[in-house]
Amino acid sequence: MKTYSNRLFIIFILLTGSIIAVLGIVIGQLFPFYMETYFLRNDIQYTTDNMEHLKSQLAFVLAIFLTFAFILIGYIGHRMIKELLNPIENVTLTARELIKGNYRARAFADGPPTIIELRNSINILARNLQEIEKMREIEDERLKTLIENMGSALIMIDREGTVSIVNGQFLEEFNLSINDVKGKNFLTLELPNELEKFIDHVFLTELPYRKQIAIELDDEMIYEQVYGAPVVGEHGRWLGIVIVMHDITELIRLEKIRKDFVAIVSHELRTPITSIKGFSETLLDGAFKDEKMLLSFLDIIYQESNRLQMLIQDLLDLSKIEQQGYTVQFVPTSLQEVLIRAVEVTSPRLDEKNMQFDVDIVRDVYVMGDANRLIQVFTNLIANSITYSPENTVVTLRIKENENYGIVEVEDQGIGIEKSEIPRIFERFYRGDKARSRNSGGTGLGLAIVKHLVEAHHGKISVESTVGKGTCVRVMIPIYREN
Repeated sequence: MKTYSNRLFIIFILLTGSIIAVLGIVIGQLFPFYMETYFLRNDIQYTTDNMEHLKSQLAFVLAIFLTFAFILIGYIGHRMIKELLNPIENVTLTARELIKGNYRARAFADGPPTIIELRNSINILARNLQEIEKMREIEDERLKTLIENMGSALIMIDREGTVSIVNGQFLEEFNLSINDVKGKNFLTLELPNELEKFIDHVFLTELPYRKQIAIELDDEMIYEQVYGAPVVGEHGRWLGIVIVMHDITELIRLEKIRKDFVAIVSHELRTPITSIKGFSETLLDGAFKDEKMLLSFLDIIYQESNRLQMLIQDLLDLSKIEQQGYTVQFVPTSLQEVLIRAVEVTSPRLDEKNMQFDVDIVRDVYVMGDANRLIQVFTNLIANSITYSPENTVVTLRIKENENYGIVEVEDQGIGIEKSEIPRIFERFYRGDKARSRNSGGTGLGLAIVKHLVEAHHGKISVESTVGKGTCVRVMIPIYREN
């Protein structure tokens, strides 16, 4: 309604101005006739002075009319600019804001239907662009979240070899920061040689490639399943490559453990069975007639049967402990009483090697644990110390505590363990050297059972050892606190 009124007002002004202009023209044309009539009626002599006077009056009147006409034209021009040009300028400014990426900009122009339609079209375009921008931001955030939480290391390299995208997993694996990587050429990052060769291969072939590579980081061998592929944009344009690395070190380790487990268990079972079968056949073939040989063979069969029973029992215990959901009974337990029971069990073996216990207990400590399982833990540790220590040495037992844990240390003066072997001693059947051979009489499962039982108590176990001097095993069990 407002626009319609403005239009009527402009039309009225235009008509008024036109009438004034026409009147001015008519007056100019009728002036000579008027002048002649004026002189005749008033019986005024037609002189030059009179004529000049009338002309000056007419000029004054015409000047007033022209001035008024110019004012009307200026006003009309101003109204037209305001009505037509200003809305167009407003729409233009809005379009420029959209070009800059400000999709929140809106046009508020008013005017003829064409301007209104243009304004509405610009606003609809702005809303669509804003929605597209929101969707793009959401997709970018999703992609960023996916890349950061995918669990695999990822790096994207453009066609010039410059790193464009890298996730936290990659940075963590190679001890890099985002500033060390972003915008740098991948050859300047000092990546492992095997990985650089893999990246070069994908660059040269521009084809997907998958390979398992071994990388040495911080004196440790890490195995990675690496996948590389070219990144292709619109119209088949080659943009670069993406490399995804998945750490399979644990899988390789578990596979090796599985293979070793099958091989060693097969051997461990076969050895006593072979002995039992061989000596039994010998006795059946007539050796039983020799009483001395009979008793010797029966003793061997008995020992091998015990060895076989121990192996099966340890396998059953380990299988039970490793089952998901395995729990122990948590009750206040005296570490001193647990050690006393463990010492009673292992004392006969200590006496056989003429060894002694050195007990260092300032005061008893109570922990939350299962007494029977803790006795099993410390019996295994003490038995190991006795087994791998020379005669006439000492096994030291200590009880300590800190804010959170009750601590038991079992220290011997034995053969010690190589530093590189310490992380593996809790693996099933692992034996680091000849001294830890099957001739020791153990099953090779004791420390694996110990580790699982300590973890079931929410505790910790650590080992310090020096080859030729001895080993100290430290067990930490959560302390009991009275409410």
